[in-house]
Amino acid sequence: MHIVINKYGTALRKSGDMIEISGKEQKRRLPVKKISSLVIGTGIHISSDIVEIALKNNIDILFLDKFGNPYGRFWHARMGSTTRIRRKQLELSQNPDGVQFALQWIKKKLDNEIDFLQDISARRTQLYRDIMRTIDSLKQCRKEISMLRGTVNDVRGRTFGLEGSAGRMWWTMYSALLPKGYQFAERSRQPAKDEANALLNYGYGVMYGLVEKAVIISGLDPFIGFIHTDNYNKVSLVFDIIEQYRIWVEEAVLLLFSKRLMKKSHFTILANGISLNEEGKRIFIPHLFEYLETPRRYRGREVSRRDQIQLDMYATARKILQGKGTGKY
Repeated sequence: MHIVINKYGTALRKSGDMIEISGKEQKRRLPVKKISSLVIGTGIHISSDIVEIALKNNIDILFLDKFGNPYGRFWHARMGSTTRIRRKQLELSQNPDGVQFALQWIKKKLDNEIDFLQDISARRTQLYRDIMRTIDSLKQCRKEISMLRGTVNDVRGRTFGLEGSAGRMWWTMYSALLPKGYQFAERSRQPAKDEANALLNYGYGVMYGLVEKAVIISGLDPFIGFIHTDNYNKVSLVFDIIEQYRIWVEEAVLLLFSKRLMKKSHFTILANGISLNEEGKRIFIPHLFEYLETPRRYRGREVSRRDQIQLDMYATARKILQGKGTGKY
């Protein structure tokens, strides 16, 4: 069970083997054994007893700012890593093979976008030609990325350039798929300039937390990236890996709009942008987690998207450790 707490003033305390969640309007008590993670928003009171019982029961505690960006977490000190895995990861990050290892995630991102557009084209007949043109352009970007060779310094600029071109095409098409009142001219980050981007930003923040946790559990070092290597004190590997999973947030946001669950009143106007308010979070966060927890066919079995991330990270760690990536890896 993944518990998301974002109502300002809510307090968490330990009560035996239960976690008690108290707000102005209600109080809930949940068995520790049924909780797998706690996602904590702003203005929440949490005691050290909660941290202790959570860590003892392998419950991840993730803290989000008002935009949904993770800024901290509590996780047990028993890292799932070995020194050998991290040495191999560091070695790979300094080798041209590491670039090819990371480019697979960018290509997977483009594959996901192409597959999504191909699937939706049958239902959006009025946009069919635009969708097909976007697919062709994304395929061309993927082809050019596949041809990149060299060290990270040799290809980083070209990689980001191609990603940027593909991104502009993708977001133009994505916006056209949104309801008229929520379409946007360009992708905006912190703060968002419109409602759709506010949802995307918050969803990506949640996804960053899930990917970072999966990376740590698999024994990899989240700070050793292959493409995003110059981000001091940043989880560079998470920035690399998350690209292939962004589509899930984007699909969840489109689905939410298609259900007509979001309203303008679910957003707060800021001095320089828009953010998701508490009422909006109460709708969006459960919707996003339900989407991520829904089982789907993956490598011959039924697996949720959330569990797929962990399986993928275990597979990545094995490839790095066993030398079964690209080139000599």
